[in-house]
Amino acid sequence: MKNIYCLKKASTMIAVVLAMFLLPLATVGAVTIQTVTSKGGIKALLVEDYTVPLIAVSMAFKGGATQEADDKQGLANMLSSLLDEGAGDINSEEFQLKIDDLGAELGFSAGYDTFTARLKTLRSSRSEAFDLLALALTKPRFDPEPIERMRASQLSILQRSLKRPNTIASQTWRKSVFADHPYARAVGGTIETVKNITRDDIVSLHKKLLAQDNLVIGVVGAISAEELGEMLDRVFGGLPEKAELKDIPEAELNIGEEKSVELDLPQSMIRVIYKGVKRSNPDFYASYLMNYILGGGSFSSRLYTEIREKRGLAYGVFTYLGTQDRAGFIGGGTATRADRADETIKILLSEIERMAKEGPSAEELEKAKKYIIGSYAIQNLDTSGKIASVLVAIQRENLGIDYIDKRAEYIGNVTIDEARRMAQKLLSDKPTIVVVGPKKS
Repeated sequence: MKNIYCLKKASTMIAVVLAMFLLPLATVGAVTIQTVTSKGGIKALLVEDYTVPLIAVSMAFKGGATQEADDKQGLANMLSSLLDEGAGDINSEEFQLKIDDLGAELGFSAGYDTFTARLKTLRSSRSEAFDLLALALTKPRFDPEPIERMRASQLSILQRSLKRPNTIASQTWRKSVFADHPYARAVGGTIETVKNITRDDIVSLHKKLLAQDNLVIGVVGAISAEELGEMLDRVFGGLPEKAELKDIPEAELNIGEEKSVELDLPQSMIRVIYKGVKRSNPDFYASYLMNYILGGGSFSSRLYTEIREKRGLAYGVFTYLGTQDRAGFIGGGTATRADRADETIKILLSEIERMAKEGPSAEELEKAKKYIIGSYAIQNLDTSGKIASVLVAIQRENLGIDYIDKRAEYIGNVTIDEARRMAQKLLSDKPTIVVVGPKKS
């Protein structure tokens, strides 16, 4: 498996320019979003910015690991690792060198619900970079040598993960909670399924997954709407018009089981899972604020205060909203000394139960609102790449082109009664609990 980005070596000058590109665009002025439609009907959201002469492109195709067969798990991930390993009449080594010479970054990644790609390039190199992106998307070679090299890499990672407590905990709770649903799988697959993947499987998934009708695009940087329109047809016009995706059912969450995995470790890894809400749910913002107060706010959260600050049981503790296309859940966890695992679980569950019964206080809610509203630009709009990702999320989640302007209002309008109602609704049931660590004596 590769990282989302395949970072290429570049000259000192390019490195300096790339560093400049990390300057916070959001502080330069308001983020003005344009909708661009090419002559061929391909749409994208654009934020023009000429502060530095670079362009960031982010895109997402609907469908990812959920589109795989049970015995081909890891296929989408394998595909993502191969698209920049040669395309058209350019072999793998030459393709990598061309990206390197341009000082560009190009990478692909597979998730459960999406298959994503990102490109960063200098404006002066945009033509060559866009051509390479078009080739990677529409004419990948899938030569034998890169396939076997990527397979070996993926198998090596999977082999090492067999002893990683974080991975084991994640796989255990997913299998327990999602059972036979595709969300129960690991995106990277298993050793057995990765060995089963053939070139024909890769070619078939590429054809079915990468198409114009399941694609959303976000672009930020030194490119005009007219130039972008031409680029959209040039890069994506060669893709099939329609994807061939199989329907994925809503996930029925199986919550309430307790699972333990014995592993020779000095610490115990603890995970808890509750039912949650999807991103499209009207109660998402109330749930988001409640979760932030409980455990999503890191150093300011209730769980951090009780488990880390007051008792020193762990270095960190967290909760988060898991929002997938076909399921919503609340996940949480920590790691602690094996001999204090029971104590830690007791406090963790006690604090969650208290949140379910009482909900947040009015003071906690107002503090959470101020931080979440005030930190958004710094965390999400401070680089071109992040803004491009936001533009993709806006389209994927149907948030509206005015989302960035209205987000503060959405957060600010959440009432204390709404936050308390969602705390009770989501946290009152017995959770799934997973503990990975040494056997209790």
